[in-house]
Amino acid sequence: MRLKRSNCIIIMITAIIFIISGCSNEKTPVEKMYTVLESVAAKEKTFEEQQEPLVKLEKQEKEIYDQILKQGLKEYDQIVKLSDEALVLADKRKELLDKETASLKESEQEFSKVADLKSQLDDTKQKKTANELYEIMMKRYEAHRNLYSQYSEALQNDKELYQMFKNKNLPYEDLETQINKLNASYEKVYASNEQFNKYTSQYNEKKLTFYHQAGLKTN
Repeated sequence: MRLKRSNCIIIMITAIIFIISGCSNEKTPVEKMYTVLESVAAKEKTFEEQQEPLVKLEKQEKEIYDQILKQGLKEYDQIVKLSDEALVLADKRKELLDKETASLKESEQEFSKVADLKSQLDDTKQKKTANELYEIMMKRYEAHRNLYSQYSEALQNDKELYQMFKNKNLPYEDLETQINKLNASYEKVYASNEQFNKYTSQYNEKKLTFYHQAGLKTN
């Protein structure tokens, strides 16, 4: 059936209105940036949730370590018991470390969208801030990869130490060497953690600057 000319015009006008309304609902680059950055923060919630229990496990392990050092040679059974407890804590710490790392990987995957979005910004100041934001975050992700590697190594050294404590005939020199090795590995962990925290602070400040420049709300 052929449509009347007036009906065709109405259909065409309706289609044009639909297209225009669709275009008007398209988010601006700034709005897209905001969506991505807020999504990144949401994906790091799991990372944040691991911090307190991880610190708690570290304190528990330190208490056990101190108890082992206070034990005399005649308390071998107690040393073995405490060492086994410390080994369990080390495994739990690794689980938390893996969870927080998985969370950051999801965050990085989401944040990668910023690479294209920042080039679409028209405002010069916003684009400059977005570029700086991106560079800082990339350094932050790299810092955490280093932190993960060094913390994993320190955990392995922890486990080796507690296995050595269970060796009744272990030479003191071997134990001293392992303790020095462990201390050195944690020095690297502390340095990497400090670097990661520095980039985190810089990122948060730069994100607020971008939000203010773009007139976006902050949580």
